[in-house]
Amino acid sequence: MSTSEASGPDLRALGDLDRLVHEPARLQILSLLTVLEEADFLYLLQQTGQSRGNLSSHIAKLETAGYVEVEKTFVGKIPRTVYRLTGPGRRAFDTYKQGLLSALGVFPPKT
Repeated sequence: MSTSEASGPDLRALGDLDRLVHEPARLQILSLLTVLEEADFLYLLQQTGQSRGNLSSHIAKLETAGYVEVEKTFVGKIPRTVYRLTGPGRRAFDTYKQGLLSALGVFPPKT
């Protein structure tokens, strides 16, 4: 069988992945938020191992893209910031996951 006849991963499809989601730090954040209803800053800080500045910067990019919503409140006099995945954020993550798995030949793309 020639290489042109082989059916396997289409690595060219990796170029079509959402680069905003693909960045490892943002992928960590989105992965956590897909399984949680919401998460506060300290929880994300602990789980990702990112610095405060890096986490803030990556969340700001996700918020600007409309993938994450941010709610700032106070518990007594202590500020609390909570993050939630938006509908577009969930769709972007699902599309990214589907595209990655398809590109690697794990399962065929949806038609």
